[in-house]
Amino acid sequence: MKSSFNKPQSEAITHGKGPALILAGPGSGKTLVITQRVKNLIEKQHIRPSNILVITFTKAAAVEMKERFLSLASGAAMKKEESGRVSFGTFHSVFYQILRLAYGFPAGSVISEEEKRGFFKDFLAKSSLEVEDEGEFISSVISEISHVKEERLDLRYYYSQNCPEEWFKKLYDGYDEMLKTTGKIDFDDMLVMCHELFTERKDILAAWQKKFKYILVDEFQDINRLQYEIVRMLALPENNLFIVGDDDQSIYRFRGAKPEIMLGFEKDYPDAARVLLSYNYRSTREIVSAS
Repeated sequence: MKSSFNKPQSEAITHGKGPALILAGPGSGKTLVITQRVKNLIEKQHIRPSNILVITFTKAAAVEMKERFLSLASGAAMKKEESGRVSFGTFHSVFYQILRLAYGFPAGSVISEEEKRGFFKDFLAKSSLEVEDEGEFISSVISEISHVKEERLDLRYYYSQNCPEEWFKKLYDGYDEMLKTTGKIDFDDMLVMCHELFTERKDILAAWQKKFKYILVDEFQDINRLQYEIVRMLALPENNLFIVGDDDQSIYRFRGAKPEIMLGFEKDYPDAARVLLSYNYRSTREIVSAS
């Protein structure tokens, strides 16, 4: 291993089979670790590039991660066609690919944010429900519906935080009916449908498990329960699940992200390796000490 890596980074990069929890604060080199680990898996552990999946939370992060890896692969004289077979994507892009192949969804099946907000705006215009700030109300209801779907809550026992229960149920059911009528799905449907697909079709699940034998997840502190359950299904039976995250930082709590999932990872995987990337390459020692 190159001397340019510190000891914890080297441990993470060269980790072999099985689950691993990498705790990495800002500036500790987590992108370096993920891309170098992919390179190590291919070159040193002889894993086929097509069997590796790297998941991020944003499209920009997925693109950056892929570019960083391809740059590494090019410098290492790795065959271009081989390095290009590693899969990089967001949770939603990966799950949509799985659903598209299973159900044959045509292009344009995912509802846009503009279409979504347009539905609720029209609903309010035709209803007697009065709200103080329409834009803020719509944003809140969209987030609340997302929460209900992701947590798979029963509407009969759910109390809305934004409007009377009867109105929330009308908004929820109306939105759901609009999706069915237009043949659209939203990001939350992708999670629910993918979980249902893997639960009901073990043959399809087995095919994807065979495809993605090594799974690496960035910004794991931002994962929600349903995403985690699907990833756990995919990682079976070998559980080559390599997660990287910062237990002090979560930017998607409003979307249902649960940092405690990462903190409970070692309970789900008692044999998981644990590596702490403690050195901060962005800040001076004085800044880190003060923080």
